[in-house]
Amino acid sequence: MRTKSWHGLLSVFVTVLLIAAAQLTSTALRTQQIALPPAPTSTILVAAAASLQKALQEITPLYTRANPSQTINYNFAASGVLARQIERGAPVDVFIAAADKQMNDLQKQGLLASGKIDLLTNQLVLIVPKQSTSLTSFRQLVQPEIKRISIGEPRTVPAGQYATEVLKNLGLLEQVKSKFVLGNNVKSVLTTVETGDVEAGIVYITDAKSSDKVKVVEIADRKLHSPIRYPIAVLKSSKSIAARQYVEFLQGKSAKAVFKKYGFGIATP
Repeated sequence: MRTKSWHGLLSVFVTVLLIAAAQLTSTALRTQQIALPPAPTSTILVAAAASLQKALQEITPLYTRANPSQTINYNFAASGVLARQIERGAPVDVFIAAADKQMNDLQKQGLLASGKIDLLTNQLVLIVPKQSTSLTSFRQLVQPEIKRISIGEPRTVPAGQYATEVLKNLGLLEQVKSKFVLGNNVKSVLTTVETGDVEAGIVYITDAKSSDKVKVVEIADRKLHSPIRYPIAVLKSSKSIAARQYVEFLQGKSAKAVFKKYGFGIATP
């Protein structure tokens, strides 16, 4: 009887040990799974300069039609704002800036997966409300009846930086800077001119073409400002398996046709 009892106890003990070992193994596996890096996804988060919004939104269905399993989400804002978000760890896959500076800063910090690619070009223009007859050139911005001039905030909005370069090279900056109404992106600058809140604004020609409430009075000479280029790059932190494919698509024939429709130039290699 004692032998049978002993064997019974031993059997129960072994069973308990096996259950405990199985639980420990399961816990270890769950811990391992939690520690694994995120799996690659087919969703692409694109941080893009505000001036690209309409063109990229038209290009998106062209891309997803050819790649139905992929999803593209956008964050449109001033290039400087987007660059700061990326520096702080925003989960961006692709960045398209409206100037070299922001992209170069990210590259120096080692945040790009590889080198940048120049995608597009643009032009800077002086605009006024549609019915205005008060201006015909940049030089007339010094006139006393011109009290408010809208430009992008030069520290974060590339169009604003280009605008100050033009005015400085024309010898006008010191005379007109007290008239500045600063916008947080180029779209907000366009809006202030559309509504008549300012007498004039300086934006990209692509923005001016998107509105029937403003007119262009002068295109800035390219010699008066730094080259307006839109570089594009994949971020090193990207987990998207489709980010590079999306960048290649934007350099293709169908995307270029849309960009040209909105007034962008295609950058040469």
